[in-house]
Amino acid sequence: MHLIDSSGSFDITEAEDGADAWRQLSAGLRPAICFCDLRMPRLSGMELLQHVRADPALADLPFVLVSSAGDRATVQQATQAGASGYIVKPFEADHVRTHLARLLGGAGQPLAAESPAATQARLGIDARRLQAYLAGFEQQLASAPADIAALLERGDPQGAQARLERLVTGCATLGLHGAEGALRGLRGTALAPARLQAVLADVVQAVQRQAALVVGA
Repeated sequence: MHLIDSSGSFDITEAEDGADAWRQLSAGLRPAICFCDLRMPRLSGMELLQHVRADPALADLPFVLVSSAGDRATVQQATQAGASGYIVKPFEADHVRTHLARLLGGAGQPLAAESPAATQARLGIDARRLQAYLAGFEQQLASAPADIAALLERGDPQGAQARLERLVTGCATLGLHGAEGALRGLRGTALAPARLQAVLADVVQAVQRQAALVVGA
C-alpha cells in the first residue's frame, strides 16, 4: 500500500482477506487495478482471481498477484489463471511501479508497432508470409519462458541472455518496436520468472494484435 501510494496519487481501498475483497467487488467496487496476496485466509489470491475472471463484469480487471513464492510452477499457474502480473516478495519499488505503469494509463495500452503494410514493404514479403512469420514468432515466445528457465537452472545466464537477444531481434525484424523496447529492458537483469512472464505476455499480445491487422493474408 505504501509503495503504491508513493508511486503517484491513488485512492486505495483495502480488504482484510480474499473473502472481504470478493464481498467488496461483488457489491460494486471497481478498482483500476487489484494487487492481491497469493496466500490469504478464507479465500486465497488464486481463488479470488478465478472468481474475478469468471465474472463478466470483472473479467477485464487488471489483477496482480503478490507472493513470496517465485517458483516457475506457481508463476505459470498464476499466468494460466489470468493474472495480469506477478510480484515476488520482498517488494521492490521498481517492480510495483512497472506494473502500475504497464496496467494504468500508458501501459495497458498496446505496445507500439509499425503498420503491417510498412513491415511487408520493408521485408519485401506479402501478407501471407508476414502472417506466417508472426505465427512462428508467437510459438518462439510461448516456449521462451521454459527455455530461459532451463538455461538458468543449468547455470548458463549467458545462454539465457542469448535466448532473450533472439527475441529482441525477432521483434525488431517484425517492426514490433514497443515489444522490442520492453525486451531490451530485461537485458543484463537476473531474468526473474515473474517479470519475464509479464513482459513476454505483453509481447505475445503485441504479436497477436499485429497479426489481426494484416490485410489480405
